[in-house]
Amino acid sequence: DDYHRELWRCQICGHFLSTTSMDLATLYEADYVDMTYGGSDGVRRTYERIMDLDPAKSDNVGRVDCIVQFAKQHFADTSNLKILDIGSGLGVFLGRVRQVTDWACTALEPDSRLAEHAQETLGIEAISEDYRKLEWDREFDIICLNKVLEHIEEPSDLLQNCRDDLASGGFLYLELPDGEVAAEDKEGFGREEFFLEHHHAFSLASMELLTCKAGFRSIKLGRLREPSTKYTLRSFLISQ
Repeated sequence: DDYHRELWRCQICGHFLSTTSMDLATLYEADYVDMTYGGSDGVRRTYERIMDLDPAKSDNVGRVDCIVQFAKQHFADTSNLKILDIGSGLGVFLGRVRQVTDWACTALEPDSRLAEHAQETLGIEAISEDYRKLEWDREFDIICLNKVLEHIEEPSDLLQNCRDDLASGGFLYLELPDGEVAAEDKEGFGREEFFLEHHHAFSLASMELLTCKAGFRSIKLGRLREPSTKYTLRSFLISQ
């Protein structure tokens, strides 16, 4: 009875901002894995199902292939790069990275059970922590934010942290829901791009404004519709 939600759109840049009467702060706490995947066994089964998808039907395969091809153009030598995936979830992204590269992978995932899954199933370094609260002195050649910033009320702060942790000459890969195109779809605001847990849905312009504010410059920017039918914006960024 107390539910109330509004979507506001900027008339200048086309950005969507979601406001709700619900408290979303506890959305990803203890029961999230149980409700979404059915516990640890469900996490493993879902991971295996996604990894077994036909490559032509996999968002993840296309994402990894795009990043690997960009890295080959960006770096003189792509061997033994250090890659950090923030909000690693099921670990399918780094799982695919491990299949096609020799990169040193680090998964950062606030949910301890998902982090444990990444550590045990993928055999990679996994850290269970909120990136915004993490205090460390490390640098990575590649930092990835795959559909993460829309869940955060103040995404520019997290991006600035990424800038501090990016090694000289490295790049950040950013993927966001494309609200600009999704709003024109026949499903409109019922689509995944506008799910309740998303504080933001982006446009090309608002994505550029956000990254510039955080001290980045995009060197490759585009939009696509993924095999899953998600409307997606992607950008490869370097520090200004």
